[in-house]
Amino acid sequence: MKRIQELTKSIKIKQSVGDLSSSVVAIEIDSRKVTVGSLFVAINGVQSDGHLFINKAINAGAIAIVCETMPDELISGVVYLQVNNSQEAAALMAVEFYNHPSQKLALVGVTGTNGKTTIATILFKLFRQLGYTCGLISTVQNQINDTIIPATHTTPDAIQLNALLNTMVNEGCTHVFMECSSHAIHQHRITGLNFAGALFSNITHDHLDYHKTFEEYIRVKKSFFDQLPATAFAISNADDKRGEVMLQNTIAKKYLYSLKTIAAFKGKILENALTGLIMLVNEQEVHFRLIGEFNAYNLLAVYGAAICLGEESHIVLTALSLLSGAEGRFDYIISNNGIIGIVDYAHTPDALENVLATIKKLRKGHEQIITVVGCGGDRDKTKRPIMAQSACDLSDRVILTSDNPRTEDPTAILGDMETGLTSAAKRKYITIVDRKEAIIAAVNFAKAEDIVLVAGKGHEKYQDINGVKYPFDDKQVLLEAFGKIIINSNKQ
Repeated sequence: MKRIQELTKSIKIKQSVGDLSSSVVAIEIDSRKVTVGSLFVAINGVQSDGHLFINKAINAGAIAIVCETMPDELISGVVYLQVNNSQEAAALMAVEFYNHPSQKLALVGVTGTNGKTTIATILFKLFRQLGYTCGLISTVQNQINDTIIPATHTTPDAIQLNALLNTMVNEGCTHVFMECSSHAIHQHRITGLNFAGALFSNITHDHLDYHKTFEEYIRVKKSFFDQLPATAFAISNADDKRGEVMLQNTIAKKYLYSLKTIAAFKGKILENALTGLIMLVNEQEVHFRLIGEFNAYNLLAVYGAAICLGEESHIVLTALSLLSGAEGRFDYIISNNGIIGIVDYAHTPDALENVLATIKKLRKGHEQIITVVGCGGDRDKTKRPIMAQSACDLSDRVILTSDNPRTEDPTAILGDMETGLTSAAKRKYITIVDRKEAIIAAVNFAKAEDIVLVAGKGHEKYQDINGVKYPFDDKQVLLEAFGKIIINSNKQ
């Protein structure tokens, strides 16, 4: 339990009604979770306005309400606090309620369009390998050592996040690695947290359905670095044209990583094959299990963070050489008749181009690249034609199919994708709305040594159709199409 005046000591209160010395047993932003003695924060969110549920929360037992607009009717005995931003207030109160858990461990945040999950996951695996008790907060899953906690969003809401960090502290975690999405930054889910360090991977067009403009998307990402303390480190990708922009106004210690220019953490690819990467990292030659130039960047970011966290270079590189990546990120399998299948989460034009460019470099020259790809519904429509054209530009055959259509008509999404196709591209593709049928068709088209890329969903174990998440696993469908006989896999 915490007193309201203690929870709100770092919040600017515009107006208050009631006894602030009252104690609350929980903070909630979902009225359905309110119990007797709770404080309810009314947030005007993307899907609904929490102010509409204030009375419901009070009826469920809430004794305090934090809101941006005071209700017309104030109920006797209930504390009301009016603030400028309920999302920010919720985060700052959660930090106080759980006794500042992020100050009790080394918290490292990873942001960028592509690579967040892989970087956070490899950092988690690396520090576990180095003997630390660690936490992971990612798109794929949240994890405390070997205990897996299913993830529903890239970053939990501020209340859940501080509760999770508090649990990690209680479980003895010394390090926590987490993805920080642009939504999470903008919605104040990470406000009030104490970061030991932050990493930037890259930035390309994504989430414009939410941020509206690319400039706003960049600004939000950059604000994460702007708010870092002087004690933190900030690591950015020098080869991304906005990499140095991210660090312009931060007071944290600045570092760059690069494959192309002088940087604190410098890499050079010596060999890139299905057996992995051979790289020079700060002039030390290392063989990694991960594949592709994009993973070379991910590895450099991880290496940089480990060095900034005080680890020794040769120990870090030795441990990194033993690790695999995140599930559904360039996750490859080879059938008994030699067809190569790759499952990847690539759901942006840049990510898809990176994966296909990597595949083109890996093939010997005569193999077909057959790509199965779609675009999610109720999301940024501007990338749909670009995704389709990119797939056709870099593949020999393309099957456009359903991804997570959500509330949209899958055929309408495919229609949007087709609008981007040139006459040459139109000779390469077909559409099969049913995703399972599309994957099976791609395998049937393939001959020995051909490469089938199934892109867009990666680790996801469902397909979201009209608000229902139906069980669906790209890799499992691919395995079934291969006859479940596999002679190699990159997941060890």
